[in-house]
Amino acid sequence: MKNTILYLILSTLLSTTITSCFTGIPKGNNAAITHAAFTTILQKYVNTQGLVNYKGLLKDSAPLNQYLALISNNAPARSWSKSEQFAYWINAYNAFTIKTILNHYPVKSIKDISPSAAIPFVNTVWDQKFFKIGGKSMTLNTIEHKIIRKKFDDARLHFAVNCASASCPKLLNVAYEAATLDAQLTQQAKDFLADDTKNTVNASNPKLSQLFKWFNGDFVQKGRTKVEFINQYSPIRINDDANLDYKNYDWSLNEQK
Repeated sequence: MKNTILYLILSTLLSTTITSCFTGIPKGNNAAITHAAFTTILQKYVNTQGLVNYKGLLKDSAPLNQYLALISNNAPARSWSKSEQFAYWINAYNAFTIKTILNHYPVKSIKDISPSAAIPFVNTVWDQKFFKIGGKSMTLNTIEHKIIRKKFDDARLHFAVNCASASCPKLLNVAYEAATLDAQLTQQAKDFLADDTKNTVNASNPKLSQLFKWFNGDFVQKGRTKVEFINQYSPIRINDDANLDYKNYDWSLNEQK
């Protein structure tokens, strides 16, 4: 009997450990946090076009560092709603991306930032473990691909996470919050598709962002086509048989001039 009980305890602990390692999601706190502090920073240093005053942020970095500490010390818990968790991870990605730029500023592109002993297309700036969340070392790729894309299954995330580059969907100059998240994601999708510098939309031969090519699988889920997804948010309806083309991606820094 004792051996059976011991076996069950060890099996449970092992299962929990394996699950935690597999998901890559750190253990969280119970109380959901507000992102008002991030909104204050964004309102001050990001304009309505999503361009960032990195010089100003570098001189006034204390508020951002305080917000990043809040993020690091308050990982989402299972008790948080899905919207609270989703908003948290989007904000975490965007805030730590800004921090990445500030850590290496001045740079002309985020792609100019390379880890030591970088391996092309394998070990990139998005793979740097320069921060922790819930005591667990994290990377930007972990947040985007192993947490946000995997857990939330909402292709609008691609219009919310910002890669600090000109062709990215604009960095929203307010933080994402659970209560407004759905509306924010929808508006970001509409704004992105209406921006001729990011997408040139017409009925028969639209030139789309590379995001729609790179993450094709995210946009064609649940029996829908990519065109059907885009038409939910596009200012111009694309024909079902349209010839889709893709713009070159501009990786230059999303900086205010």
